[in-house]
Amino acid sequence: MLELCLKAGRTEAGCDEAGRGCLAGPVFAAAVILPDDFTCAELNDSKQLSEKQRDKLRELIEREAIHFAVGEYSPAEIDEVNILWASFLAMHRALDQFPDPDHIAVDGNRFKPYKDIPFTPVVKGDGKYLHIAAASILAKTYRDERMRTLSKEFPEYKWEKNKGYPTKEHRDAIAQFGPTVHHRKSFQLLPQQLTLL
Repeated sequence: MLELCLKAGRTEAGCDEAGRGCLAGPVFAAAVILPDDFTCAELNDSKQLSEKQRDKLRELIEREAIHFAVGEYSPAEIDEVNILWASFLAMHRALDQFPDPDHIAVDGNRFKPYKDIPFTPVVKGDGKYLHIAAASILAKTYRDERMRTLSKEFPEYKWEKNKGYPTKEHRDAIAQFGPTVHHRKSFQLLPQQLTLL
């Protein structure tokens, strides 16, 4: 079972993102503060869970968390600042939505400082700490929901299935139909087949 947080007795927010490796759609991030007595044996890195499990856990997290919030950065904004920076800034947008925590724990190996709040990057933190795992689930489920909605507008890209990730089906659709306004123009994975400029 995952540990609650890095250090008990302080207000610590866990942060994670979803959609960093996608060709289309925004990057989402979430911030979560859990109560000191929170336990959940099923909670884990969102990538280790089924869609059904994630949806069930999202309801639990939203019901039990002291604070939770989701932020996003659009494809156009991603193109302006790069995807890594956009991921951090989406986390900032999530953190902006509730009172400042004492500490921030972030999945990964780096972070853009938020205000003057101390932070700790944790490699594979979503598989170690409950609050980071909770953030990973919220970011993933909110983003998947958005991509399913966008897919109704652009069904040929099958975003309801690939969620904007560079599957062969998605890349072939870009080659055939060209990019949409929701594609990140700074990403060029098929230079011989398409140009997203």
